[in-house]
Amino acid sequence: MLLPISLFAQEATFTNPILSGGYPDPSIVRVEEDYYIVNSSFEYFPGLPIHKSSDLVNWELIGYGLHRTDQCDGVNNLVDVQGNGGIHAPTIRHKDGVFYIITTNIYSPENGDPTQFINFIITATNPAGPWSDPHIIDGAPGIDPDLFFDDDDKAYFVGTHDLGDKNANGIGEIWVQELDLNNWKLVGERTSIWAGACGGCCVEGPHMYKQHGMYYIMVAEGGTAYNHAVMIAASDKITGPFEANPRNPILTTRHLSHNNWVHSTGHADMVELPDGRWYMVALGKRGDINQGSNMGRETHLIPVDWEPAIVRWVEVEKGKWEPLEYLWPVCAPETGKIERSNPLPFEGKKQYRNDAFTDNFDQSNLDLQWNFRRVPRAQTYSLDASKGFLRLYVQPTIISERERASLMGIRQRETDFEYQASMIFKPKNDKEEAGISLFQKDDNYINWTIKRVNGKHELQLVVNEREKESRLVMTQSLPDYNGEVIFKVVSKNDEYNYQYSLDGGNSFIDFTQGSSELIICHVYTGAYMGIYASSNGNKTKSYADFDWVKYQGFQRY
Repeated sequence: MLLPISLFAQEATFTNPILSGGYPDPSIVRVEEDYYIVNSSFEYFPGLPIHKSSDLVNWELIGYGLHRTDQCDGVNNLVDVQGNGGIHAPTIRHKDGVFYIITTNIYSPENGDPTQFINFIITATNPAGPWSDPHIIDGAPGIDPDLFFDDDDKAYFVGTHDLGDKNANGIGEIWVQELDLNNWKLVGERTSIWAGACGGCCVEGPHMYKQHGMYYIMVAEGGTAYNHAVMIAASDKITGPFEANPRNPILTTRHLSHNNWVHSTGHADMVELPDGRWYMVALGKRGDINQGSNMGRETHLIPVDWEPAIVRWVEVEKGKWEPLEYLWPVCAPETGKIERSNPLPFEGKKQYRNDAFTDNFDQSNLDLQWNFRRVPRAQTYSLDASKGFLRLYVQPTIISERERASLMGIRQRETDFEYQASMIFKPKNDKEEAGISLFQKDDNYINWTIKRVNGKHELQLVVNEREKESRLVMTQSLPDYNGEVIFKVVSKNDEYNYQYSLDGGNSFIDFTQGSSELIICHVYTGAYMGIYASSNGNKTKSYADFDWVKYQGFQRY
């Protein structure tokens, strides 16, 4: 479980990000005094992580929208989904005691058939679950859908399509259409409403709001990298025409130094507090734009005010012109950017930093922090086979595109960290291996394992860099190996230090120091730290028992 190990020094402030680790594309909703955030999960399972908070800065992971394997098969395929596919940019909303999550599963069939964009909705009366089976919305193109409830209780699907073609998958323009939630069908006429402030440049992530008697459509634009930005437009009708805020973008880092502490900010959602104040959640990547960070895109919190700005001048009578003003959201009013340190939203509250994770595997269910790349195979692990241990079964599969390896992990939350795992492993056959894995994609990982080679035990470090072949970086014979080992990886100053212990942690031996082999997250998902086992293609009944794993993060920036 995550442990609140330290209190931020200044009680009147909080530190961004509010959700550290790979939590991109945040969507937020308030229900009475509580707040809920859902994030993209792509090819990972369980999918659609849901956090809860009462103060906007301390968040508890309470469950997942996709938590059953039968929610993720058939048409809604997360079994052999491609890398960077899967669950994109959800929206969470609440109406009459029911929570709704609407999102897209992007699946590219292996046979070369066209990529499928499966837009669906799941519902729950308790955001911690259980959640319903997916309700597929047929005939809905594009990605990143939004669900909007109007004052007359009508529901609307807000989606994306190619610029100029409201039936084609794409991210150039926003469309809106009424949605029948009793039958899960689009009804009425579809209307294209806005191509963004830049005229169709990666217009995605729409969210519709009704405020001050106006409809507001807020989008992400410019791509999810350095030119990422939040744009907004308004109309007195849901079908438009929408007029862009003359002060767009309302949030971005494209104008800041490459050395700014966070970059690529965008893809936002807003929420109103009970007292009428507003806040925004948005993604951002820590570190300068050349290096980035292993955490990928994380969730940040930004205060929002509403201010008037002139949209255009209107001739009220011949020769007499008056300005037409709309109220617009102003992000981070004092600085206009995401700040590392910010005033707390609520007086008397404190932020607790969850920078540590320990799992002794003493519970009957797997801790919510654990994720798998794709829906795991049956009997990948067991918490019952040996009480107090997680048994990870050795499977023939390896980490590779579309594959479901015997691999599981927790999110890396800080660039600097210490990660340890205690393992009992007695391989029966050659090529069998088990140990720890630092992974981000099917072609971007580091495996550090005990492997049986020619009847003997070796400690091996294997690295697979993006779009390259895996390579054995270092190996060491272990003649004194008795079946028990503790792995330790320390990340500091952009180097990994690998240590191991064969005596229960009484002493550690340096395996290699100063390795430059780092998993750098370039796009989409952050890195994970986990455990791994494989027989590399051979059938086996072997397994590895893990007594505990420990993670400690250290804040750098």
